Amino acid sequence: MTEDRTKSSRYRLKKLLKFLGSIRGRHTEMVTVYVPTGYSLHEVSSQLKQEQGTADNIKSKAVRKNVTTALDKIIRHMQLYKATPENGVAFFCGNVSEKEGVNDIELWAIEPPDPIRTKMYWCDQTFILDPLMAMVEEREIYGLVGVDKSEADIAMLKGRKIEVISHFDSIVPGKTKAGGQSSARFARVREGMLNDWLKEIGDAVNSTFEGHKELKGILLGGPGPIKEMFLKEDYLHADIKKLVLGTVDTSYTGEHGLHEILERGQDLIKEASVVREKNLLSKFFENLQKPEGLVAYGFREVDKYLKIGAVDTVIVVESLTLKEVQYECRCGEKTRFVKDEEKNSQICDVCKFPMKILGEKDIIEYFEEEAKNYGAKLEVVSQETREGIQFEALGGVGAFLRYKV
Repeated sequence: MTEDRTKSSRYRLKKLLKFLGSIRGRHTEMVTVYVPTGYSLHEVSSQLKQEQGTADNIKSKAVRKNVTTALDKIIRHMQLYKATPENGVAFFCGNVSEKEGVNDIELWAIEPPDPIRTKMYWCDQTFILDPLMAMVEEREIYGLVGVDKSEADIAMLKGRKIEVISHFDSIVPGKTKAGGQSSARFARVREGMLNDWLKEIGDAVNSTFEGHKELKGILLGGPGPIKEMFLKEDYLHADIKKLVLGTVDTSYTGEHGLHEILERGQDLIKEASVVREKNLLSKFFENLQKPEGLVAYGFREVDKYLKIGAVDTVIVVESLTLKEVQYECRCGEKTRFVKDEEKNSQICDVCKFPMKILGEKDIIEYFEEEAKNYGAKLEVVSQETREGIQFEALGGVGAFLRYKV
């Protein structure tokens, strides 16, 4: 799967999970089923049939009917699969009707972008979304480096997953001098060995992270002062040193130390992400105030400039509810860009009759495809910063231009 397609699938999953998280059942009748990677759908189907028998003991007639109907719907849908999907599959089914006594059993089957590791069957007033939510958390890539005088580790952080790249053990002695050596001579020998050790780690860090354009930053940690020495001196190339977000103190080295670096460096990562977003939007507003500023805003303007190849980067606020909707009416098929809350009440300008929705696409997905077609980049920003709120008030769509139009 390409990086663009993965990004798109994560965004769609994030939107769907937000919707599923908003659904509340009146009783414990919302059914969640997770089938892990490599697990037999046939076995899960057999287990759910047994659960149907158990559900027959539910006292409430309405709840009993909704649970058994949901289970039956999931079992029937499982029969459509020849085998368990590569990353597993999750099912969510329940009565979504907002009217008491009215049944509207809906089913969602999700094949996620990452492998499912959890096997689960659960009935509650809400769907259990945690295993999938972990997949749509921030996917930016960071470097982790743990170092002290005795060992060092280099790793990549991708989402929540830490991938260890290299581990090193040193032969740098402690500060206690060896027998028969003067304190001064021992200190010189130790200092030389420590310098060689840090140079070895610096070379490894440089070669590991150089060329990784997707790397957003590096967290440097360790249990002693060696990490500060490592950062202060010239062991890292200038372009790599610029990526270091800061240092954190840890109690351990090795794999435990890497997890400590991540845990204690969360604020540094969050701050770096917010700063990048604020800088991007600040640059946009600065250009907006200049007569010759190479920016545009508003959906129609940005879309028009994108299609003539004038756009370098499209910016869209994450909260935007605009959709590309394909309609059908007596005049034929039509495409409109409308807000989500207005999509079901569109009237044809020609025949004056209500139009039927044939399909729809989220505006971020739309711009993701268009940007790819016209060689532009896409940046999705939040509305959680002051600049984000200001950008949202401007319409939520903007662009940096390659040239003045």
